[in-house]
Amino acid sequence: MHSPLRPEQRRLPLHVHISVMFTFLLLLTGVVLGLFNYHQTTQIILSSSEKLFDRIEQDVRLDLQATYQPIRNLLSLLADTPAAHASDLQQRLPLLKPFSQSLTDNPALASLYLGYANGDFFMVRALRTAELKAQLQAPEAAAYQVWSIEHEPQGTVRSQSLFFDQALTPLSRRDHPDEPYDPRSRTWFSDALQQAGQITTEPYVFFSTHNVGTTLARRSGENAVIGADLTLASLSTALGKHRVTPSTEIALYDTDGNAVAYHDSHRLIVDDRTARLARAADLSPELNALLSSDTIGKRLQVNDRQWIVARTSIEEGGPKGLQLALLVPEDELLVDAFRMRWQGALITLAILLLCLPLGWVISRILVKPLHALVKEADAIRSFDFSSPLARRSPVLEVDQLSLSMARMKETLGSFFRITDSLCAETRFAPLLERVLFETVQIAQAQAGLIYLREADGARMEPYGLVIDGVPQKLEAFDIEGRELHKNTGPAWFEQLASANNTVSHLGFDQAGDLQKILLAMESPRIHLIGIRLHNQHDETIGLLILLVNDSGAPGDLEKLRPDRIAFLQAVSGAAAVSIESQRLQARQKQLLDAFIQLLASAIDAKSPYTGGHCQRVPELTLMLAQAAAASQDPAFSAYQPSEDEWEALHIAAWLHDCGKVTTPEYVVDKATKLETINDRIHEIRTRFEVLKRDVWINYWQTLASGADEAALARARDNELLMLDEDFAFVARCNLGGEAMAEADLLRLEQVAQRRWLRTLDDRLGVSWEENRRQAKTPAATLPVSERLLADKPEHLIERDKNELIPEDNPWGFKLDVPAYKYNRGELYNLKIARGTLTREERYIINHHMVQTIMMLSHLPFPGHLDSIAEIAGGHHEKMDGTGYPKRLKREEMSLPARMMAIADIFEALTAADRPYKKAKSLSEALGIMATMCREAHIDAPLFGLFINEGVYMQYATRFLDPAQIDSVDTASLLHKAGLSG
Repeated sequence: MHSPLRPEQRRLPLHVHISVMFTFLLLLTGVVLGLFNYHQTTQIILSSSEKLFDRIEQDVRLDLQATYQPIRNLLSLLADTPAAHASDLQQRLPLLKPFSQSLTDNPALASLYLGYANGDFFMVRALRTAELKAQLQAPEAAAYQVWSIEHEPQGTVRSQSLFFDQALTPLSRRDHPDEPYDPRSRTWFSDALQQAGQITTEPYVFFSTHNVGTTLARRSGENAVIGADLTLASLSTALGKHRVTPSTEIALYDTDGNAVAYHDSHRLIVDDRTARLARAADLSPELNALLSSDTIGKRLQVNDRQWIVARTSIEEGGPKGLQLALLVPEDELLVDAFRMRWQGALITLAILLLCLPLGWVISRILVKPLHALVKEADAIRSFDFSSPLARRSPVLEVDQLSLSMARMKETLGSFFRITDSLCAETRFAPLLERVLFETVQIAQAQAGLIYLREADGARMEPYGLVIDGVPQKLEAFDIEGRELHKNTGPAWFEQLASANNTVSHLGFDQAGDLQKILLAMESPRIHLIGIRLHNQHDETIGLLILLVNDSGAPGDLEKLRPDRIAFLQAVSGAAAVSIESQRLQARQKQLLDAFIQLLASAIDAKSPYTGGHCQRVPELTLMLAQAAAASQDPAFSAYQPSEDEWEALHIAAWLHDCGKVTTPEYVVDKATKLETINDRIHEIRTRFEVLKRDVWINYWQTLASGADEAALARARDNELLMLDEDFAFVARCNLGGEAMAEADLLRLEQVAQRRWLRTLDDRLGVSWEENRRQAKTPAATLPVSERLLADKPEHLIERDKNELIPEDNPWGFKLDVPAYKYNRGELYNLKIARGTLTREERYIINHHMVQTIMMLSHLPFPGHLDSIAEIAGGHHEKMDGTGYPKRLKREEMSLPARMMAIADIFEALTAADRPYKKAKSLSEALGIMATMCREAHIDAPLFGLFINEGVYMQYATRFLDPAQIDSVDTASLLHKAGLSG
C-alpha cells in the first residue's frame, strides 16, 4: 500500500532520545535530596533540643543556688550579732546599717527581720518601688522601712514603722494601732526555733507586699529567729530568657502544683479576696495537658499541635524542692529545618528552570509527532476518520506507531461505515441489499451473492445479487439453492460447510450455475472469496460470496491478502449479527402477536356471550385509524402513524380487555337479576310452591272441621291465583329491561311482605364463608316465619382490604368504590332499575379496566410501545371527564385512545351474543352513539369521521348479520350528534 509520505530518512532507536528524561531525573534527585536534608536537619535539631533542655535545667538550678546561697551565708553571719538579742527598739536599731547593706547587696532579698519568743518583731524592708512606697504610705525619699513590734511589761503592744532615706537618715514614723501580726504564729518561726540549722519554706505570697517568694530562717540564740524574705521574681525573668521559641511554655511549680515562676510573672498571683498562687495547670492549655497526663515520652499532642516536652525536679526552693516543666512546639523548633527544605526545593527548581529550555527544545522535536498521533487517536475515539495522516517522526518506534495508526484508522473507518449502515436499516430485504452492496464495495469486488439458510432446515437459498454496484433479479441468473451438508455442490461450497472462509480461482467451465454472473461481469476467470455467516452459537445462517476479476494484475492479488480476508470476515460477522437480529426480532414479534391473540381468544372463550369481542374491536379500531390517517380534515392532518405507532395501536386494541381475565364470568354473563352461579329465581319459586301447598293444607283442614266447601273453594282458588300472579310478576322483574316503573317497585315491596314458614336450619350444609357471614346475626328459633323476598345480612359480602386501591395510586385512578363487593339481597337485586347488574356488579365489570391498565403497566414493553397502556386503558373514558377509571377529559387522551372508545361502544351495541339484550340494528346503534356524542361521551370529530368515511358500513359488511344492516340517515345522525348546522 503506497503512502504519500516524505522520502525515507534515517530512523534512530528510542534509546538515543532518552536524554530528554534528565529533567525528570533532576527533579527527582532534588526532591530526594531535599527530603533527606530535611530528615537529617530534623534529627539534628531534635537531638540538640535534648541538650538544650538539659542546659536550661542546669541554668535554673544555678540561678536558684545563686539566689539562696548568699542569703544563707548572710543569715549565718547576722545570727550572732549582739544587737540581735536586744530587748527594745533603741537597742535593735544598730541592726539597720548591716541589714540595709545586705538588702542593697542582694536585690532578690525583700526584707530581713527578727522574731522573738515574747512576740516582738524587728524588720528592715527595702523600698525599691513606688508601688510599695504607696502601699506602705512611706515618704517619697524613703529607701528603707523599719517595722517594730514591742510587747510592754504591762501587756500592751506597740507597732510602728520608721522610714529612712538612702543615707539612713530618719524621715518619718507611723504607728500601727491594733496590729494583729505575731511572728510566733508563723511557720518559719516555729520551724526555725525547733531546728539547729536553717530552714526554707515553700514558696508563698508575702503578707504585706503580695510578692511571690520564700522565707529562709535560722535560730539566733535561744529565744530569737532571724529570717529573710527572698522574692522569686528574678526566677520568672530568668525563665523568660530560656524560652527557645515564641510559643515555648516554661514554668517552676511546687509539689502541690502551685506556680512559682513563669515568664509572665503577673499571672502567678490570683487576686480574689486574698492573694494566692496560681495553679501551674491554669497558666496554659499545654501545661494543663502535660501536668494532667501520665506522659512518659518526649512528645505531646495538644490542640492539633505537636509539642516536645521535658519535666525535672530541683531540690532548691523549699523543703520538698520544685518541679520544672518545659514545652516547645515542634513546628517552631523545626522552623530552620522547614526553611532548609524549601531552600533546597527552590534551588532544585532554579536548576530545573535553567535546564527547561534545553529540555523544551528536545521535547518539541519528539512530541510533535506524538501530539499528532494523540489527535488522531481522539478522532478515532470520536469515530471521526476524516483527519489527515499523522506526520512522520525521527524516532523509529513512534514512526512505526504512526504507520500502524494510519492502517488501523482506515480499517476501522470501513468497519464502522458498514456497521452504521447495517444498524440503520430495520427492514429485512433492504438490509440484505445493504450488506451485499457495502461488502462488495469494501472488498473492491465486481459482484456479490448471498445465500441464507431457510428456517431450521439445512438448505441454502440465494437471496440477493449485486453486480457492478447494481442489485440484480435472481430469476434471470438461474442460481440454485443447495443443501448445506450434502456433497452435491461445487468445491468452494463444500469447503465453506466446514470452514469460515475460502478463496478459490474459477474459470468459466468450473463456475457451474455462476456462469451467467461471469458473463455479466465480462470476465472469463474470477477469484471467489467465500465467507460463512454464523450466529453466536456458531450455527451457519448464510454464505457470502464475493467475485473478483482475475486479470492477473497485482491489484487483484492484493485483494486476496490474508489481512483483507480477515477484515472482510469481521465485516461479515457484523452483517451476520444484523441478519440474525432482524430474523429474531421478526420471530419475537410473531410470537408476541400470537400470544396476544391467544390471550384475547381465551378472554372471549371465558364467556360464550362475549366471544369475538376482543377480535372484532381491533379490526374496527384499525379501520378507524386508517381513515384518520388518510383523512384531509385539519383535525387529523397531524396523525401520520409510524410503523412503531401502528404496532402499538395493534397490540393495544388486542389487549384492551385483558383485565377481564380477573372478572368472574357469572357476573359478565348475568342474564337475570337474581342470577349468580345459578339463577335464584328457582329458590323463590320453591317458596311460592310452599305457600301454595300451605293454601291447600289450610283448605283441607278447614273443610274437615265442617266449614262450607263452596266458600272455602272460592277462597282457595283466589289465593292460589294471587300467588301465581305474584310469582309471574317477580319472574318478569327478574328478567330486567331498559327501565322499571315506580308501581312495579311498590308491588315488589308488597310481595316481599308475604311470610312463609321455614322449619329447617338454613346454616346447615353451607360453606364456611357463608356460615361466617350468618354468624353476625343470632340464629332464629325454628320454625320461623320469614319474608318471601329477603335482604339478609349474609347477602352482604365485604371487600377484601387488599382489593382496595388508594386514592394516591400511581396510575391516577379515580374510583367510586361500593361499600361491599357483592350485595345478593333478593329484593335489592329485583329492584335494579335498568338491566340486570347491581352497582357492585357494575363496579366489578368496570374494574377490568383498572386491571387492564395495571397489567399492561407492569409489562416490560420496549420504548416505542410505551403508549399501549394509555391506548388500551382509555376506551371507557368520556370526553367530559366523567368516564372510568381515571375520569380523563378529551384533551388528556391520545387520538388512538379515543378511537378505541368508539370501536368498543359500536361493537358492544351491535354484538348479537349478549345474554341481557338484543343486538341493535345499524341505525339504532348509531343513533345511541350520536346521543353520546352530543353529551360529550365520545369524541365528536372521530364520530364525524366514523360516519362520513363509512367506517361503520365497512365494519357492518364484514361482521354484522345482514338483518341488522338497515338504512342510515347520515345527515340526521350528524345533526343529532351536534356536528352539523
